[in-house]
Amino acid sequence: MSDLSKIPVTVITGFLGAGKTTLIRHLMQNPQGKRLAILVNEFGTVGVDGDILKSCADDNCPVENIVELANGCICCTVADDFIPTIEALMALPVRPDHIIIETSGLALPKPLLKAFDWPAIRSKITVDGVIALADAEAVAAGRFAPNVEAVDAQRMADPSLDHETPLSEVFEDQIACADIILMSKADLAGEAGLAAARAVITAESPRPIPILSMSEGIIDPALILGLNARAEDDLAARPSHHDGHDDHEHDDFDTVVIDLPEISDIDALVAAIQRLAEEQHILRVKGYVAVTGKPMRLLVQAVGARVRHQFDRPWGASPRQGQLVVIAEHHDIDLAAIRSVLGA
Repeated sequence: MSDLSKIPVTVITGFLGAGKTTLIRHLMQNPQGKRLAILVNEFGTVGVDGDILKSCADDNCPVENIVELANGCICCTVADDFIPTIEALMALPVRPDHIIIETSGLALPKPLLKAFDWPAIRSKITVDGVIALADAEAVAAGRFAPNVEAVDAQRMADPSLDHETPLSEVFEDQIACADIILMSKADLAGEAGLAAARAVITAESPRPIPILSMSEGIIDPALILGLNARAEDDLAARPSHHDGHDDHEHDDFDTVVIDLPEISDIDALVAAIQRLAEEQHILRVKGYVAVTGKPMRLLVQAVGARVRHQFDRPWGASPRQGQLVVIAEHHDIDLAAIRSVLGA
């Protein structure tokens, strides 16, 4: 790649737990002959997603090409974090052929796209495309639908759907900014769920946007890389609730990190997380837990009451200290109750 060539950047956005990290792992395993670099921005100070991706590093995407930013939303800290990080990736001894950015689940993509117009990087990189992930099962169930009257049955069962929330704005902005929308967890949604989710997404999209379904993050990389969208030059077609504002805040959301002692009963932990979702309206839980008698770390990821877990790799020299990141809307965070339910 000559110095005059722009490095393409793919921005992968999507609400909490939509499967962004799983998709990027698939792209790392199927790089299409490209040398990749990954920038991971997490909501909170514990880099669970970055740690997962680093465990998949190989010659096509070595560990030094995977960078974590966990001290703030990159679209809010452009000058301090985003620009220097992009410049560092471009200054690697072997330049990457393609950069993938995983935004936090609460990020608005349009302010990030505006950052690509900064003089320091505009001549060196271009936004190849914005990929938005939408949890097909959640969307089909009526969450974040623009017309709550159309999902009256779900609303009656869930009073939180009685009005628009900041979460709906995040969802709508991510959809509006996308070049391609991937409906994740298609296997859980089923054909009827996919059809319902597609209808909601289509109604929300400001322009015709390809909508594809996938399960377990598996999709042909050729479908989402190499779009040549030059999205930084196409901002007018990507409306946002925050147009006209120079920045945005995440004051509506809180994140807490819970240190957990070693556990012996995985099912009890799962039940506790499900209880948090039901009683404390927790949006997302992710992290690692030490299990008695097991040399491997237990990776735990939960979206609402849906909890998934697997042993991912040995603890090695690192302390067997369990930590879970818990994310909820600001008014739902009750630290004492969370600690009590989790037995922390």
